[in-house]
Amino acid sequence: MQRLSINSFLKVVFLLAASGMLSACADKPGSEGWCEAQGEKNKSDWTGSDAKTYATHCVIESTTIGSEAWCDDLKGKPKSEWTTQEVADFAQYCVVEAVSQ
Repeated sequence: MQRLSINSFLKVVFLLAASGMLSACADKPGSEGWCEAQGEKNKSDWTGSDAKTYATHCVIESTTIGSEAWCDDLKGKPKSEWTTQEVADFAQYCVVEAVSQ
């Protein structure tokens, strides 16, 4: 009986790890890759959240997270006014991707 529960536990752990790895590959909503993918997607398949995020980050290039204009705008903003999310996005899209290109 105990062996069955350990096997079940290991399966659950494996499935959670696998789903976590797959979700890590997805583009962040509002990023350039996400905007491109949404633009190709049928608008009837969008959720309300998708439409709001698209309107907020994909219509005007300077608001698209990770775009060159977005990075430049954030560089001009005093760092004391940056949100925690802006710091993380800047590091991911403006520093790491710039170095890896």
